[in-house]
Parts: sequence; structure tokens; C-alpha cells
Amino acid sequence: MKNNEKTVREPLFHITKRASIPLWKSWLIRLIAVVAAVLISSLLIVVITGRNPFEIFASIFHGAFGNPKKQSASGVASLRWQTLQETAILLSIALAVTPAFKMKFWNIGAEGQVLISSLITAVIAGYLGMAMSTTEFGKVMLVILMILGGMVAGIIWAVIPAIFKAKFNTNETLFTLMMNYIAISLVNFFLKTWDPAHKQYNLVNGKFPELGNSFLAIIIVSLVLTAFLYIYLRFTKHGYEISVVGESKNTAKYIGLSVKKVTIRTLMLSGAISGLVGAMLVGSIKLSLSDGIVGGYGFTAILVSWLAKFNPLFMILTAFLVIFFQKGSYQLADDFSKYNISKDFGDIIVGIIFLFIIACEFFITYSIKFNKRKKEEVKD
Repeated sequence: MKNNEKTVREPLFHITKRASIPLWKSWLIRLIAVVAAVLISSLLIVVITGRNPFEIFASIFHGAFGNPKKQSASGVASLRWQTLQETAILLSIALAVTPAFKMKFWNIGAEGQVLISSLITAVIAGYLGMAMSTTEFGKVMLVILMILGGMVAGIIWAVIPAIFKAKFNTNETLFTLMMNYIAISLVNFFLKTWDPAHKQYNLVNGKFPELGNSFLAIIIVSLVLTAFLYIYLRFTKHGYEISVVGESKNTAKYIGLSVKKVTIRTLMLSGAISGLVGAMLVGSIKLSLSDGIVGGYGFTAILVSWLAKFNPLFMILTAFLVIFFQKGSYQLADDFSKYNISKDFGDIIVGIIFLFIIACEFFITYSIKFNKRKKEEVKD
């Protein structure tokens, strides 16, 4: 029988998951991604708008921190406080979804959990506020009731899909997502009941006391929550159980953990943090209720948590980064309108930067190994 010769070609490269990567190397990859994003964005700015790229990036910076040449000192300071406050709100919501994500329970319902907490907080202030605000003791009790009510509402809203997941193995992604729309409908129902002519309920009673200024309270709360969650996830028995369940449910069962119990308990924690944020939004930050009070941060928080690899300390940086570029894109939209350039171009620039930042995580998780092309003869 005659031998047949075949040429076997090895692939040019193959992708392997890294067992680990030094911290300095992971941050070097991120730095390279940011530099590449800035260079490509700069080239795009020059080609499309003909403007100096440094002017564009200066607009992004001024959008987050203010332009001293255009604003008074008090205006710049106020804008900086707003940036820090919005960072704290986003950070707090990201902290709320992190325990569930670390357990690989994909909680997409933070938006609804915060929103339903805001609703219950406003209901307590609206129906009990006048009666309880007649004395100083009553005012303090009202604030406590609003915070507790918001946290209980957040827990209930988070635990419902957790119970269904634990008992019936339902899809938590769809379940929590759909509950967002139920929360929005409930808020709109109450708003129309209270005042059909308006889409917003303004708080009359139950305003939380200020700590120095109106921005500081949520900043302090977010930092306390960050420290608490870092310790909880890293050094406590419950944090260890969350990690085990996230790595392998079969392993968790093998060592005697109750996956159902851990799931429900973890979502109670997520709901409690979401509830605290909802109470703060109504009682301390917005001083009102609307169906857009969360501002989409429940979804943006997913990006913040994921970019930080579910590390609460790193989330401070990723939350700030998201808010920085978000506010910068608003400033770009205003500046571009003066030069007859589409406002959407600012979003494109910010989108490119985020795309590179997110894509670089692939190179941190995986390595690409190139092979030398070899020809082998295979005889049949």
C-alpha cells in the first residue's frame, strides 16, 4: 500500500489561562491600555474635528473638577464635591452587588433594590413625617425608621430571587432584571397617587442631618462600607464560604456548606447595602423621589465591581474612573455643540477609553503564546 503524506500545520498561537500574574504586571497592562486608548482617541480627534487633542482631554478634566478660568472658586469646589459624592453613590452600589457576584450569583437587580428602598423611605417620610417631626426625639426616630425601612425593603427585594434560585434553581439574571421594572412601576404608581401633575415627590419631613455639608454623609458611608466589606469578604467565615460557593458548589456541598443558606444570607447583605443607599438618596442627597433617582448606577455598578475584580478597595479607583469619564463626556458634549460637532462624539471618545480598559482584562486573565510553524509528515 502506498504511503500518503499529509502536512500538519500547528496554529500560529494558542490562548492559555494564567495561573497567576504579578500585581505590577497587571497594572502595567492596564497602563498600556490607557495609553493606547489616549493615542487612538487623539488620532481620531485630529482626523475628524481638526482640534488639538489636549483641549479635548482638558475638557474631560474640567467636566469632573471644574475650570478655574470659567467658574468661581466656590463653583469649582462644589463641582469637585459633586464628583466625590457621585463616586461614593456608585461605589456603594458596586459594594452591594459584589458579595453576590463573588458567589457567582449574577444580581442584575441593584437598580430595583435601591429604587424600592427609596420608595419605602419616602413612604415612611410622607405618612409619618408630619406626626413625628413635632419633637427632636421624633425627628431622630423618623430618620432611624427611614433607614431601617429602606434596608428592610432592599433585603426583601434581593431575597425574593435568592429564594427562588436556592429552591427552584431559577435564572437569577432574568429574575433580578425583571424585578427592576416592577420597582419602577411601583414608584410611578405612588408618584401618580401623591401628585398626578408631577413625576417627582419632594421630601418635606425626614431630611437626614448634614455632616459638615450635604455631600459628606454618603462619602463617609461609602468608605465605612468599603472597609467593612473588605474585612467581611477577606477575613471572616462568611466571606470564606462565599468564595467557596463561587469557586464550586459541589466542593461547598462536599465540605458541608449549605449552598442555599449561603445564597440567601449573601443576598440579604447585598439588599441591606442597597437599602441603605436608597435611604441616603431620598433622605440626604436628592431629598426627593422619582423613577430615575438611581440614574442607572445599578447597572454601571456591575462594571465597577467587575473591573476591580470584586476587590472593595480597588472599587474606589474604578468608581472614580467611571464618574470622571462620565462627567467629562457631559462637558465634551457642551463644548462640541459650540463647534457644530455632534454631541455624540464625546461619548465615542469615552467609549474608546472604556473599551481598552475592559479589553485589557483579557490579557491579564489569559496569555497568548505564539508557536513556530512546523510541517510534519504523517504517513498513513
